[in-house]
Amino acid sequence: MKKIVFICMISAALFACKSASSTTASNEATQLSTKLDRPTQVALKGNWILTNVSYPGSDYIKVNSFDLADSKCFIGSTWNFISNNNKGSMTLNAPNCTAFTSPIVWSINDQGLFVLKIVDPGVKSKNVKSGYLLKVAGLTDNSFQLIDNINVGGQTKDVTYQFQRAN
Repeated sequence: MKKIVFICMISAALFACKSASSTTASNEATQLSTKLDRPTQVALKGNWILTNVSYPGSDYIKVNSFDLADSKCFIGSTWNFISNNNKGSMTLNAPNCTAFTSPIVWSINDQGLFVLKIVDPGVKSKNVKSGYLLKVAGLTDNSFQLIDNINVGGQTKDVTYQFQRAN
């Protein structure tokens, strides 16, 4: 019986692991502080490479990051953050994954939340109504993490995206 319950839990996790932050971003946007953390935004200015994605159970569970692709496809992706206008871009270019490039709109509020909006082609950034909320952690001159939350079998788990500054 335990084996059946375990298999059911793993099956549910494989099909139900999606970022919880997208609903958070759209539903709580009106409750978020509109004050920005300018010093942290300026610290992120420039080009970055996403070097690792980690989360509990990563050998067994697939995570669809930002409703775009498997989290493993984000490893090696390049990100550009422009701090004076809160725009930028992201490019996924991992082998065996579909290539993807998109403009982004981002900010960091005074609560330490990274607000990310992915802008679809032909859409003005001001018309993008949904996005993602992530926590900023471990910020140094050359690295930082963005931490997302996913729901795995009714439990919230952290997905950590590790960034290194590009040369």
